[in-house]
Amino acid sequence: MPPKPTDPRVDDEATPRTSIDDASPFTAKQGQYLAFIYYYTKIHGTPPAEADFRRFFRVTPPVVHHVIKTLHAHGFIDREPGEARSIELRLTRAQLPDLE
Repeated sequence: MPPKPTDPRVDDEATPRTSIDDASPFTAKQGQYLAFIYYYTKIHGTPPAEADFRRFFRVTPPVVHHVIKTLHAHGFIDREPGEARSIELRLTRAQLPDLE
């Protein structure tokens, strides 16, 4: 059974921000992944593979997979599960943060 949102073990980065002061529909971590997708696709002409995320963000494969699934579930990206490099952004550049 997954932990409840009020459980301190839950990663705050996985919970979308809902503050009135913060109009962004995604967390800072999610924003960085979205910005990476945008810039990687712009530079290379093809979307990034999960291995590209791992190298850039220096995280493990399960972390990348979880973030990608979360971005898809929230409607920020489209993807075809099982198909390589199928990620498509559903946001414009103006809606994305700068890549840090």
